Amino acid sequence: MPEPLEPRRGGRGHHGLPPMTDAAGRRAHGEIGPPAVESSFEDLYEHAPCGHLSTASDGTILRVNSTFLEWTGYSVDQLVGSSFADLLTPGGRIFAETRYLPVLRLEGSVKEVALPVRRADGTTLPTLVNSVVVEAADGGPGLIRSAIFDATSRQDYELDLLNARRRAETSEERVRVLQRASAAFLASASEAAFAEALAGSMQEAFAATAAAVYLADESGRLELVAGAHPIGVADDVEPDDGPGAEALRSGRVLVWSRSGIRDGMPTAAQAMKEARFETLTATPLPSAGTASGVVLSAFGRERTFDAEAIALHEAIARQASEALARIRLQSRLERMALYDQLTGLANRQLLKTRLGEVLAAARRESGPTALVVLDLDGFKAVNDRMGHMAGDAVLREIADRLRSTIRPGDVAGRFGGDEFMIICENTTAASAEAVADRLRGAINLPLTGVLDDFSISASIGVAVHDGAGSAPAAADLFAAADAAMFRSKHAGKDVTTVVVL
Repeated sequence: MPEPLEPRRGGRGHHGLPPMTDAAGRRAHGEIGPPAVESSFEDLYEHAPCGHLSTASDGTILRVNSTFLEWTGYSVDQLVGSSFADLLTPGGRIFAETRYLPVLRLEGSVKEVALPVRRADGTTLPTLVNSVVVEAADGGPGLIRSAIFDATSRQDYELDLLNARRRAETSEERVRVLQRASAAFLASASEAAFAEALAGSMQEAFAATAAAVYLADESGRLELVAGAHPIGVADDVEPDDGPGAEALRSGRVLVWSRSGIRDGMPTAAQAMKEARFETLTATPLPSAGTASGVVLSAFGRERTFDAEAIALHEAIARQASEALARIRLQSRLERMALYDQLTGLANRQLLKTRLGEVLAAARRESGPTALVVLDLDGFKAVNDRMGHMAGDAVLREIADRLRSTIRPGDVAGRFGGDEFMIICENTTAASAEAVADRLRGAINLPLTGVLDDFSISASIGVAVHDGAGSAPAAADLFAAADAAMFRSKHAGKDVTTVVVL
């Protein structure tokens, strides 16, 4: 090791100034503290509040102070003669070779270069290094003097700032995700559109490979509405042992990793492997203590979800549940406005609207249209003698028979009381009469809960426009069918009367 630095002796001090012997003189030149300590430059070097390191131009350590030895746990013998690069971590060594040394050689000095140092116990000491090149008097290779500062507190502070920034960015992104999802849900006018928006929102929020949405019907059964089941369930109903059903039962976000379920659920794990998914999540849609559905998200690689990610799943699910409740309420209100509350058939308003649409199409295409009006024979006796509840039950059963008897595309409705109407598009007189006869036959069958003393039949009137000439107005077609129905009643009931306009 080179000889310790000694203050110059003689008539002038270390800085070329006259020696100071009194305390006032020392304070005037920045020498503060007890004279016995601060008069020793060797002590200032050894116990400076930073590490000092002197190396040759090739990086060989020539001298190191006690502060650096204390920080790193090395001895003088371990460091002097070794390479400074050997003290650095692999990453620090690369940075030293590609950035620190080139700049130092080019500019002669560097400041606050981050170089992590390996301590003797293998741990890492974050440091900031200031270095300067000192040229030899004879022009030969000089020295590199470095001041090394412990950057542990600074690194911790910067990490705290970085983590805080990441949390803030994550929070902002979470808000943006929720805003985009809310806008997509708000724009959805039907359950199908809502389900597509929910699947897309989950894929966007979590970078999922695929997503599927199941909605619960009145019995709680999960039916597929958007996407495809991620592990190849062929049926459109989520199985009871599937992730969606399990999440629905628990009411919590479920995370399946293929490696995690391999032993306990080998079949599901194999299905995930075949589908090339490593992770599945199932997020239930909460709704008044139960769940209105579940969204399944699939990922092609192993994923873990921390508390914040799970909270985002739940937040999207809450927004989705509120949107679904709104859509379903709106659908119920629309149904109440257009459908008979007792029988579930189209009500008078919907029948009028639909009849107008059918006749407009008939005018454009010159096609035939038939309107069937039927009135129940014997219903008043049942209603009066067995009570209104029995009468309501009869009307509901008759409505079911109408639904099951008419053709696909025909519209059945309750016009009022015990009077019903069927709109038959593109139907000739012969076809309409066949429909009417099938309806009479279905109505004549025994009714549940009605005594044999009571018989229910139907008097039916059919008005048909054969497509020739201009189609009649809806009111005119209805008046003709209604008049034909009354002729059937006067003809002895349980009769079909057909008129062609």
